[in-house]
Amino acid sequence: MKNTLKKLGEAELEIMQVVWNSGNPVTSNYILKELQERRNWQLSTLMTSLARLVDKGFISCDRSTGRNLYTSIISENEYKAGASKHFLEKLYNNSIQNMITALYSNKEIKSSDIQELREFLDKLEDE
Repeated sequence: MKNTLKKLGEAELEIMQVVWNSGNPVTSNYILKELQERRNWQLSTLMTSLARLVDKGFISCDRSTGRNLYTSIISENEYKAGASKHFLEKLYNNSIQNMITALYSNKEIKSSDIQELREFLDKLEDE
């Protein structure tokens, strides 16, 4: 993820998840339909958000077919990696240990989660 990549707001992230999950270029009407259970938006509201996502460099808009087709420029994994790194830096002084300690201390994760993490880390080491 580029350092200049901006953060996504909650609604923008929901839009991006629709675009990422589609795997193909999508229309604004498709996105609106996919979001209808979570967002009671008019098309104009969605179009404003899509324009912002284009400006932020997350999606591109192809107008060559006579319809606006939106495609992601930034992959979901690329965004998640950058957002996770930023989250760790901002909240936990760039320490995964600090994050796990805080979550465990506040009972947000259980011993079974720790065991699952331990098995995952052992598997990574074996590869």
